[in-house]
Amino acid sequence: MIQIDQKNEAILLPINGSMVPFHVATIRTASSQQDTNRNSYIRIIFNVPGTPFNPHDSNTLKFQNSIYLKEVSMRSKDPRHSNEVVQLIKTLRRQVMARESEKAERATLVSQEKLIVAGNKFKPIRLSDLWIRPVFGGRGRKLTGTLEAHTNGFRFSTSRAEERVDIMFGNIKHAFFQPAEKEMITLIHFHLHNHIMVGNKKTKDVQFYVEVMDVVQTLGGNKRSAYDPDEIEEEQKERERKNKINMDFQSFVNRVHDLWAQPQFKGLDLEFDQPLRELGFHGVPHKASAFIVPTSSCLVELIETPFLVITLSEIEIVNLERVGLGQKNFDMAIVFKDFKRDVMRIDSIPSTSLDAIKEWLDTTDLKYYESRLNLNWRPILKTIMDDPKTFLEDGGWEFLNLEASDSDSEQQSEESDQGYEPSDAEPDSESEDDDSDSESLVESEDDEEEDSEVESEEEKGKTWEELEREASNADKEMNESDSEEERKRRKLKAFGKSRGGGSSGGVQKRPKFR
Repeated sequence: MIQIDQKNEAILLPINGSMVPFHVATIRTASSQQDTNRNSYIRIIFNVPGTPFNPHDSNTLKFQNSIYLKEVSMRSKDPRHSNEVVQLIKTLRRQVMARESEKAERATLVSQEKLIVAGNKFKPIRLSDLWIRPVFGGRGRKLTGTLEAHTNGFRFSTSRAEERVDIMFGNIKHAFFQPAEKEMITLIHFHLHNHIMVGNKKTKDVQFYVEVMDVVQTLGGNKRSAYDPDEIEEEQKERERKNKINMDFQSFVNRVHDLWAQPQFKGLDLEFDQPLRELGFHGVPHKASAFIVPTSSCLVELIETPFLVITLSEIEIVNLERVGLGQKNFDMAIVFKDFKRDVMRIDSIPSTSLDAIKEWLDTTDLKYYESRLNLNWRPILKTIMDDPKTFLEDGGWEFLNLEASDSDSEQQSEESDQGYEPSDAEPDSESEDDDSDSESLVESEDDEEEDSEVESEEEKGKTWEELEREASNADKEMNESDSEEERKRRKLKAFGKSRGGGSSGGVQKRPKFR
């Protein structure tokens, strides 16, 4: 029969008549199943070093020739006992794994100073009946607790001794107080420099709150009129309770402010910041829509979990994406000065909040850009980190400037539309233009006269070259002869030949070319 040793966190398996112990950390899975003969089987699979999900560690490398047990199956005729054994193994394994993971997380925590509890001279500032988020682990009923301000920090504790949280003043980065206006809770929130453990959870945000009215209301019975005296009295009681809770929280905050005003806390620069609801807007920072509210130094969302706390001094730029005509929503991408941090995205912000967000960004001196599409920021930040000098030489974040890119494209299009203009050409005066026009007119008239003369000669039957050749030959003959009669006779002869050639049509006309 399989035995479970809760104290030593081991399982005793009967093998060859002996009880062999196995630590629960060596077990990977445990299951039970039943066959048709009412036999129950318990199957236990162990973690074997060298498999894909179980690499070798320092202990297994010392004994490389060891043989490891991979799987064990036990048969039992009592199904109830088999199921009970499997449940005990799973419960013990879950407890051990939770303890080891908490131990590993605590090893990464930054060591904090010890809380100095207020003595008889200094009575601690106290605020009672509070709930805490994140909640303590365990399956028991959740209990309210008391928040106390001591000499150098806060302490929250419940009636259970193990449920206690200490928050040092030096570890507080931002403190917020948000009274209930349109919300169901009044809260005090601390955003820390370094992680702390709340139960078995590692967190940087701790919140203490009170519900100002019942979140769950009983529905049923007859409908009640709006003028029902009982209904009016109940609403009046809820308003009085909300005002009382807000006043109690405000009194606690004021007294803590007086404590932080002491000289030893001047260097911490601690102050409760209150969100400005009139500047808030709806968006989706994680998975669900929430109302995001700016403060004097942060952008926060403290109602829905996980909480959102963004320090404005750590922001490099803000890029408003999917901004354009016809868009009902747009997105906000927040780039931090530490480029190793992932870009924080707030999606699905209504376009009606765009102008208010721009005005708020201007008042906080945060540089913002607009783009029509969503950008993939991981490769962009990787490129910047690989070569920051080139990034600065190319203008830095100006590649996100949508207005500058539009003006450059318009300027290039205008330059391309203009005709070619030589750089060395200079405009002439009006008189020079008139003179050039008159000269061109005279030249055109002379050209027309010459063309008309050429056409008249060509129409006689011979070309211009042939007529010049005959005239030159005639001049030579006239110079050689001395008698006037011979010159006359040759002229008449030449004239007669020209007349005869024109009538016979032996010489073809030259085609006209304009």
